[in-house]
Amino acid sequence: MVNKHLIKQFGLKIRELREAKNISQEALSFSTGFHRTYIGMIERGERNISLTNMAVFAKVFELSLSELLDYKTLNSFRKYETKNQK
Repeated sequence: MVNKHLIKQFGLKIRELREAKNISQEALSFSTGFHRTYIGMIERGERNISLTNMAVFAKVFELSLSELLDYKTLNSFRKYETKNQK
């Protein structure tokens, strides 16, 4: 799946932000209102979450949505392809 890489990168970013705040998945669950297992699935790149849920993470981490989704500095982001590319 073309988008799998992007979903995985988003999950890794959520994990890095959570660990930087030194909080558990359970604590993040309490802050976001999402179930702990859902957060785990996001961090492992198993869930393609909605824009609304991304906004919840941005608010909890005190970031703008654009800051949360900023991957310009990640070399691995260059592997992302649109559906029209082969």
